[in-house]
Amino acid sequence: MPFRRPYALSALCLAVLVGISPAVAQNEQADKAKQQAAEQAKKEAQRLNDLAEVSKQLTGPAGNPECVWVGRRVVHRLFQDDLDTAFRHMDLYDRFGCPGGHIQAAFRCVVKQGPVVDAKAENILSRVHSCWVNPASPPPPAAAATTPQAGTTTQ
Repeated sequence: MPFRRPYALSALCLAVLVGISPAVAQNEQADKAKQQAAEQAKKEAQRLNDLAEVSKQLTGPAGNPECVWVGRRVVHRLFQDDLDTAFRHMDLYDRFGCPGGHIQAAFRCVVKQGPVVDAKAENILSRVHSCWVNPASPPPPAAAATTPQAGTTTQ
């Protein structure tokens, strides 16, 4: 009989631990879900602020939030050579009554800036964004050589 108590105590501890484990896992999942929801809300607020800022900078229909949102996607898809998707977006852009000339000007601006050195999506999207806001912006200056070529002398 004295041997039953340690086993009973061990069994009781094991039962308590097994009962707590799912609760801890559920709490961790709930915390992760709350964190993801907060991040999503932050991204949504940032997107809305971005659309509002562009609307302040652009006058006319090109600054309307729907024109900005769809138009930047059109320019991005054109730059990525995804013409089918770009044309489908352009149909939607036209349906909203957005100016087609702004897409042309923004795409011209993106192309004039040359090939993308770092092909990360953020770099391409930031280029499209800056060209959408100011399509007449000049391309960035070419990087000057910092080292002289071999065989040249300076006097």
